[in-house]
Amino acid sequence: MQGSTLMQAHEPILRTDNLTKRFGNVVANKAISFQVNKGEIHCLLGENGAGKTTLAECLYGFYRLDSGEIYLKGEKAKIDSPRDAVNLGIGMVHQHFVLVRPLTVLENIVVGTDAAQPILDLSKARKRLEKLCSEYGITLDLTAKVWQLSVGEQQWVEILKALFSGVELLVLDEPTAVLTPQEADKLFDILAKMKADGLSIIFITHKLREVMAVSDRVTVLRKGEKVATVNTNEVTQSDLAQMMVGRQVAFRVTKGKARTGAPLLEVRNLCVRNDRGQEALKGVSLQVRRGEIVGVAGVSGNGQRELFESIVGVRRVEQGQVVFNGKDITNDEPRSIAARGVAHIPEDRLSEGLVPDFSISENLILGLHNRGRFFWRGIYLDSREVKDFSSKCIDEFDIVTPSADQKTSNLSGGNLQRVILARELATNPQCLVANQPTRGLDVGAIEYVYRRLIEQRDEGVGVLLFSEDLDEILNLADRIIVFFRGETVGTLKAEEATREGIGLLMAGIVEGDQ
Repeated sequence: MQGSTLMQAHEPILRTDNLTKRFGNVVANKAISFQVNKGEIHCLLGENGAGKTTLAECLYGFYRLDSGEIYLKGEKAKIDSPRDAVNLGIGMVHQHFVLVRPLTVLENIVVGTDAAQPILDLSKARKRLEKLCSEYGITLDLTAKVWQLSVGEQQWVEILKALFSGVELLVLDEPTAVLTPQEADKLFDILAKMKADGLSIIFITHKLREVMAVSDRVTVLRKGEKVATVNTNEVTQSDLAQMMVGRQVAFRVTKGKARTGAPLLEVRNLCVRNDRGQEALKGVSLQVRRGEIVGVAGVSGNGQRELFESIVGVRRVEQGQVVFNGKDITNDEPRSIAARGVAHIPEDRLSEGLVPDFSISENLILGLHNRGRFFWRGIYLDSREVKDFSSKCIDEFDIVTPSADQKTSNLSGGNLQRVILARELATNPQCLVANQPTRGLDVGAIEYVYRRLIEQRDEGVGVLLFSEDLDEILNLADRIIVFFRGETVGTLKAEEATREGIGLLMAGIVEGDQ
């Protein structure tokens, strides 16, 4: 789907005039003025922490403005709560879903809407929802409990809830963050139909490919201020990236030929079950040598997560071996595996890599404090050593924070990832296992992570990279292993790999099957 030029005659459905929002001394949005036309897809683009979500939540009534005005259809609007926004025809799908997990899809959608007043008629609501699903090509079991759905399906529930309420302006905050590439493409097709039906959409993202694919116009934010509003078909990805970060961004990393050494990490005929007790890995074997990046490509749910967890020691291996430096580490404790020289970057930064309520300094020493480092003075942590170590990490990894005592939960996604990188690389690992290391990051943060991974490779570290982003795999990997239904269906040298070829393997189509 390609963004189209809107006729200038289109009237704005929404306009902001010098919208400003502060949190204490931090100005999250500074005098932002922009407008969304009826029947357009308007992207809000910016780095993590640029103020995109804050702006959207002001429009939705989650936050009250400190100053400025919001106009809907030319009339000044007073939006003090999400209920006010919904009554005015504004719906929002948040980054973190606000669904009630024990309730069904149908119950989640109708609760709090006019359909539940004064007497709830689920049969009538079901028919209306089935019609919506049919119109937009959405397949959902309306009787399923939310906890039984994939995250992608939960996204559709949130979108249907907004459509069911009859919104005229739909705000989507990072809607593809939890979707596979195939699900994202389906979403774009559905958004095109919504636009054709006259719905106006604000699409919040930091992914330039998505902006070019889906939007009509783009408003770029940087550090809480509006940089520009442009027609999508009049700019390039490079133009937008420079607006976002204030400098030119390299989309392709420069790396020399890998100088590979001896085998470092070996997986031999690994068999592992997933959380549902189903066979997730079916005799998987692979090898990572010193000084190379091995990329693991595949659609989400094909065993990559289980392989990652088996290697770092948080999932039990039923059969087969994980060998590191010639020693069998199968089913060893995570602490023991880390102490041998295997560092890791987990898929979910906040729930698996960090403790959000801990300070930055506490997270930086997490797991290192019990590995013979210098953080102890007798039986007490040496606060001076912790402070010096934290300051060094913050400087070396450019972690943007007013203090090492800041709660980690207050950091942007890019800075969260820098905290994890700083901690894991402080151990001078021999092997780095990274699972979706740039998921949810903006172009500047992605560029930084890429550079760090290549630095590790060039220093002789073996890197095993799990990614669902084909551009990332093609950009970084020296060898590529493709997963399908818990098995490896192809191993390619990077110079011989193509997006199309990998895509076919990810769908289980191997040479000779076509």
